[in-house]
Amino acid sequence: MAERFRNFIAGQWAPPATDDYFENRNPAEWTDLIGLFPRSGPEDVRRAVESARRGFAEWSRTPAPVRGEVLHRVGDLLVEHKDRIARAMTREMGKVVLETKGDVQEGIDTAYYAHTEGRRLFGRTVPSELRNKWAMSYRRPIGVAGVITPFNFPLAVPTWKLFPALLCGNAVIWKPSEDVPHTANLLVEVLLEAGLPPEVIQVVHGLGEAAGKALVEHPGVDVISFTGSTETGAIIGATCGRMHKRLSLEMGGKNAMIVLEDADLDLALDGVLWGGFGTTGQRCTATSRLIVQERVHDKLVQLICDRAERLRLGPGLEPSTEVGPLINEAARKKVEYYVGVGQEEGATLATGGAKPAGKAFDCGWFYRPTVLTGVKPGMRVEQEEIFGPVLSVIRVGSLDEAIRVNNDVAYGLSSSIYTRNVNAAFRAMQDLDNGITYVNAPTIGAEAHLPFGGVKQTGNGHREGGWEVYDFYSETKVVYVDYSGKLQRAQIDTEG
Repeated sequence: MAERFRNFIAGQWAPPATDDYFENRNPAEWTDLIGLFPRSGPEDVRRAVESARRGFAEWSRTPAPVRGEVLHRVGDLLVEHKDRIARAMTREMGKVVLETKGDVQEGIDTAYYAHTEGRRLFGRTVPSELRNKWAMSYRRPIGVAGVITPFNFPLAVPTWKLFPALLCGNAVIWKPSEDVPHTANLLVEVLLEAGLPPEVIQVVHGLGEAAGKALVEHPGVDVISFTGSTETGAIIGATCGRMHKRLSLEMGGKNAMIVLEDADLDLALDGVLWGGFGTTGQRCTATSRLIVQERVHDKLVQLICDRAERLRLGPGLEPSTEVGPLINEAARKKVEYYVGVGQEEGATLATGGAKPAGKAFDCGWFYRPTVLTGVKPGMRVEQEEIFGPVLSVIRVGSLDEAIRVNNDVAYGLSSSIYTRNVNAAFRAMQDLDNGITYVNAPTIGAEAHLPFGGVKQTGNGHREGGWEVYDFYSETKVVYVDYSGKLQRAQIDTEG
C-alpha cells in the first residue's frame, strides 16, 4: 500500500479537501512508487491563506536578527541531513547524488547568507531640506508570499525564494512541482525543527492549473514568485498585473557557450559536457547552444562527441552514473520531437539522438546525450528551449558574429565565452545580452550570494539570490520626524 503524504496547512499535516491524490514515481525506475501526494484545490489554498495571515501577524513582529537565527539553524539541520535528503531527491528527480548533494549545499549556503541579512536589512537616513527634521527609510515585510517552484532543483530553487521571504518577515505558501513533492515535505520538516512558527509556512501540493492557479488568484496573497516556463509566466503575469500583486518571474533560457579559436579546448570540452549534459540538460542555465569559431569547430565537435558517447547513463543513486533520466515521459517525448525537428531543418545528428539500449533502461526516461551540428541561426533547435541533453552547434567566423548569434534569441539568462584574449572577454562581458556571463566557465554555476536572473523573456527584471532579492520581499517605508515644534512646509515656496 503506497504511503499517503499530506499538505502542511494551519500548523499540521492535513489531507486535501479534494480527497484526491497523484502518484510520485522514480523517473529512473517507473515501477518505484514513492508515494501519493495531495491533488489540492482552491479550498486547500483558502485554508492556507487564512493560516498564513495569522502566521504573518506573529512572524512580522519578530526582530529580523531573530528570524535570521532560525534560518541559521535551518542551515545546520540541512548539513546534518544532507546525505539523506540528497538521496531522497535523487530518487524522485533522477539527477545523480553528486548533484543533489550540491542542491542541498546551495540551500545551506542560502540559509547562512539569509542569517547574515537579518542584521543588514538596511534603510537610509538622508538630510531633510528643513531645520529640526529627520528623514529616513526602512524595510518592512509585505504579507503573504506565494511561491511556485520547478522540479529541476527541488531544494535549491525553493530556498532562493523561501529563505529571503521568511527573513524579511513574510509568511509563505509554497506550491512545489508535482514532480518533486517529497523533497518539499522534507524541507518543511527541517524548517519546523529549526523553530519556524508553524503557521508561517504552508505547503499545498497539486497541479498548476488547480492549486497553482488558485494561489495566484487569491486576493489574500500579496506577492508571487514563480520559476517555470515562459508561457505559464505570461499567464501569471497577466493575473498579477490585473490584481496589482508584486511578481517575480524566472523563466526560460537558451544559453550559449562561445568558444573562440584561441581557447583552451580541453577546458572548453569539460565545460560544455558539464553545462550541456549535467542534470540531463534540465537546467534553465544549461548550455543549449555551442557557438564555435570555425578554425577549431571540427576538432572541438569531435572531442565532444567522443566524450559524450562515453558518458555513463543510469539511475542517479548508482555511484558510477554520470547522466540520469529525464523527469518524465513527456519530457523525453519533447526531446525526441526536437531532435527530429532539428534534422528536418537541416541539422546533422553527430551523436546520440535515441534512447539507450538495454534492459536496464526500459523502466526509466533515459535519453542519450545528443549533439546536432550544422545548426543555423533561426532554426527552432537554436531558438527554442528543449530542456534536455541536446546541444546545438553553430559555426561562426568571428567574435562579432558569435555575439550576434548569442543575442538573437528570445531569452537572455546565461552565457559564457572561452578565450585567452582579455579584450575579447571584456567585449563579451559588455555586449552579451544576458543577465549572467561566465568567462572560461560553462553557463551554469551561480553562487548563492550573487543575484540570479535574466533579461528579455527570461524574466521580468527581478533577481533571485544575493542582496537584490531582499528588496523584492520587503517594502520601503519612509518616515519623517519633525521636532521643530511648528508647522514646516516642505517643497513649498515660502518667499513673498
